Amino acid sequence: MSGKKRVCIIGAGMAGLTALKNSLEHDLDAVAYERHTAVGGTWIYMERKVGESEEDVHSSMYQDLYTNLPKEVMGFPDYDFDTNIPDSFISSELVLDYLRDYAKHFNLMSFIKLEHEIVRVRPRYEGWEIIIRDLRCDKYSVEYFDFVLVCNGHYTTPMYPETEGLENYQGERLHSHLYRKPDIFAGHNVLVVGGGPSGTDIVNHIHRHAEQIYFSHHLETAPRTDFMTNVIQKPDIKHFTPDGAIFKDGSSATFSYVIFCTGYKYTFPFLSVDCGINIDVNWVHPLYKHCLNINRPTLAIIGLPHQICPAQLFDLQVRFALAFFTGRKELPSRGEMLAEMEADMAARWANGVTKRVAHKMGTKQYDYYEDLATTAGVTKLKPVITKLMKNCSRRYLFELDTYRQKRYRVVDDENFIGVD
Repeated sequence: MSGKKRVCIIGAGMAGLTALKNSLEHDLDAVAYERHTAVGGTWIYMERKVGESEEDVHSSMYQDLYTNLPKEVMGFPDYDFDTNIPDSFISSELVLDYLRDYAKHFNLMSFIKLEHEIVRVRPRYEGWEIIIRDLRCDKYSVEYFDFVLVCNGHYTTPMYPETEGLENYQGERLHSHLYRKPDIFAGHNVLVVGGGPSGTDIVNHIHRHAEQIYFSHHLETAPRTDFMTNVIQKPDIKHFTPDGAIFKDGSSATFSYVIFCTGYKYTFPFLSVDCGINIDVNWVHPLYKHCLNINRPTLAIIGLPHQICPAQLFDLQVRFALAFFTGRKELPSRGEMLAEMEADMAARWANGVTKRVAHKMGTKQYDYYEDLATTAGVTKLKPVITKLMKNCSRRYLFELDTYRQKRYRVVDDENFIGVD
């Protein structure tokens, strides 16, 4: 047996891969468990099988998805996308290729156990007892670790709004989690609910096929949709009817499909109650800086914040957690961590943030990155990442038909240019 401390990494998607790579670089005995047959997580496109439930579908990837962030900020800080790719906004297939290249470049595959599902995580003595199921032979085993990095992804369990009359609606309904191709909507009137990037992109994706699209959202600034002549923007839904809906402005519409682009629930079915993690609607707590389990700070959850720059955030959160796991930095007291969390959340609640989006960052993400790096004493994000992110922010709302044509080139750690 190695004398190294052991870390269990749950998942081998984008977050799990950087967790594994950084753990190995910190001289930890690291193992990543992935229940699917390949690495890549949500970036793997999977057709939905007939009769398959929402819970059985792991990936939310749909056909012909292109990133809404440029590849110049989509990569990890120590491994760039192939510079021979001319476009900045790229297909999901190219992102998946990048993740697999990253795994090969850093020799991660031998530390990943594919088709292994984590059944239970529970504290034991000073560490963690992990029950693992080998899906290939349906056998169970028990392993012990000093640390746990939870990287299971959060695009698997759909969240639906509680809207009056939905149970009476007789048409077809699906969550964006199950959306795959636009052609099934040919000739139909469709309601798309939710004004986030996925809702806006799906409206754009299906408008050439659907007869009429009603786009219901409560964005303060309405997205530009004039180039899609069959799209009518609507406010939130007051209540559903058997063949449509009444909206809060008193208008109505009839449609045969509803697509809910209303987010996902955070779920950790493998965590035992005594892990000390609670979920209230979608607020996961108590966590130090939205990441480290305050009750048992040898476990961290990577990737809870949303409206962020994913790969950069995952990498930074992992390095933040490892600084404390390895003892390089000393944690504040439990009381100090709780007080900081409570002050942060009190400010969020006061600003109208609900528990449904408790970990939303948006424009606060840049302060969050700075805080993580400063607190843990780790390398900060390159300034060019922040500058590029701010340049791209909300562009999908106003230039949905053209913004993916933009190309960027990073000049150095501080600067970028547009190349067209």
